[in-house]
Amino acid sequence: MNIPLLDLKEQYYAIKDEVDAAIEGVLENGQFILGPQVRALEHDIASYVGVPYAIGVGNGTDALVIALRACGIGPGDEVITSPFTFFASAESISAVGAKPVFVDIDPDTFNIDASKIEQTITSRTRAIIPVHLFGQSADMDAIMDIARKHDLMVIEDACQAMGAEYKGRKAGSFGHAACFSFFPTKNLGTYGDGGMIVTGDADIDKKARMLRAHGSTRKYYHEMIGYNSRLDELHAAILNVKFKYLDQWNDMRRHNAKVYDALLKDTGITVPYAAPYAKHIYHQYVVQCDDRDGLAAALKAKGVATGVYYPLPLHLQDAYKDLGYKRGDMPCAEAACDRVLAMPMYPELERHQIEYVADAVRELIRKG
Repeated sequence: MNIPLLDLKEQYYAIKDEVDAAIEGVLENGQFILGPQVRALEHDIASYVGVPYAIGVGNGTDALVIALRACGIGPGDEVITSPFTFFASAESISAVGAKPVFVDIDPDTFNIDASKIEQTITSRTRAIIPVHLFGQSADMDAIMDIARKHDLMVIEDACQAMGAEYKGRKAGSFGHAACFSFFPTKNLGTYGDGGMIVTGDADIDKKARMLRAHGSTRKYYHEMIGYNSRLDELHAAILNVKFKYLDQWNDMRRHNAKVYDALLKDTGITVPYAAPYAKHIYHQYVVQCDDRDGLAAALKAKGVATGVYYPLPLHLQDAYKDLGYKRGDMPCAEAACDRVLAMPMYPELERHQIEYVADAVRELIRKG
């Protein structure tokens, strides 16, 4: 049996007629940039998250960059974030001229450890970017309390967490702004790149809209230096179809995670921890294992695809050598990078496939 890490074709075939009709509708309409499909998606995502404003942009990285600039973050500023995340979480900080400051993670949730944030705050700290990693919200009450105490902006990196919740509220509804990615592998993904910023602040909304369109609100008149980063109408049309299924698909992921949890019990593999305050949507189902690479190789031989998210923490990346971090500075993030392994996870994954993966794991554990 061959089981992929993610099967995008199967999902497409399930909604093919709707997607094809949506694409054809855009082609017939002839409006391809910031048209009615983008406006509809912005309205629906804002309503879903529970904020007044949503701004469609080119991708999740642009969403972070534009949100930082819209919040007034720039050269000389420091922004606190996690070292255990995709590179864009820190890259965006550097892209606006600010300095990323890393705080180690909670070893259970993999999210930034809020109890360690205050000790890194300096007179130059302007913002915190908590990352809701793998589909589970960071501890937002603690983070927002710290931000209010020190007058800091909070930009949620919710790129992996569309539909996740913290104490009954949607991820993305807590900070001054939040960012989502519509990369194809995301729980809500298009067939290409796309992203979105959400905010409850009218000024941030206005600035973000200008920044995504060359710093302009009126054609050929420019108030600031901006970007060419607009969500395509075609991608928005696809996302409008898929958005209707998001909660259903997230529930299917949660169900599959419970099946995995039960079948991998007592194997010696550490299954994902779901915090009691969080509604985890399992963008990835990430286990921990002492011999991660050995397990991955053995599963590959049995036709099971796996992935490592992430093999090297950000504070040890070559791009951030100048920050002066060294191995041992972020022990929890470093340990996670050595131990994590993502198992196949997608809504259409069937029980017999999960059983095959679990049986393979058990067999490999028995063989040592």
